[in-house]
Amino acid sequence: MNKRETAAISQQERVDVSTTKESSSSYDITTFIKKTYQLFAASLIAASTGAYIGMQMASAIASWYWGLVILEFAVLIGLYFTKDKPGINLAMLFVFTFLTGLTLTPLLSAILAMPQGANIVTNAFLLTAVAFGGISLFAINTKQNFTFLGKFLFIALIILVVASLLNIFLGSPILQLVLAGAGALLFSAFILYDTQNIIQGNFATPVEAAIALYLDVLNLFISILQLLGFLGSDE
Repeated sequence: MNKRETAAISQQERVDVSTTKESSSSYDITTFIKKTYQLFAASLIAASTGAYIGMQMASAIASWYWGLVILEFAVLIGLYFTKDKPGINLAMLFVFTFLTGLTLTPLLSAILAMPQGANIVTNAFLLTAVAFGGISLFAINTKQNFTFLGKFLFIALIILVVASLLNIFLGSPILQLVLAGAGALLFSAFILYDTQNIIQGNFATPVEAAIALYLDVLNLFISILQLLGFLGSDE
């Protein structure tokens, strides 16, 4: 075997190794994405279960509301600390999403008490599903990279949270309408941002990716529900 043949074989081996690594990487990303969306779907089921149970005991949930909210945030913090611990992270994920369903009860009860309440909830769900599907497809197929938006979205989220807390004391319906509209736009942008981070493998674990996507969709649904509720109100 001459040097040229040896070099050719060596080059082919390097190509084969490179191809194997690329295939393995592609497989890992595909598996990661699959697990993420499976956990996301399971989280929606857990939240729906929480909301259903909450609606059966709406008055009790209303009296426990702030305690449940504090517990919800405590579990969320715990989830991020345990995201790398198999088993515990899944338990924390489903406890958290179940609690978000419970804490959604007062808003759902208020909307359903309206004359067209059931239609408003249905329309909010459908609009959220359509927005999520459309934004996800765009994020997957566009050549534009939106992962640079992280800092801007985080700053916008802080502003939205502070304004929402302020409006608890102000009780301004107009400000609430503005905040709901801003929230719908912001969390739509978060879906775009987080979807691209998921398909690029920028999350450490599928649990972390799933909770990010779940929070985006949950808050988009709440914002749309508030908008439709405000527009459907007789006040």
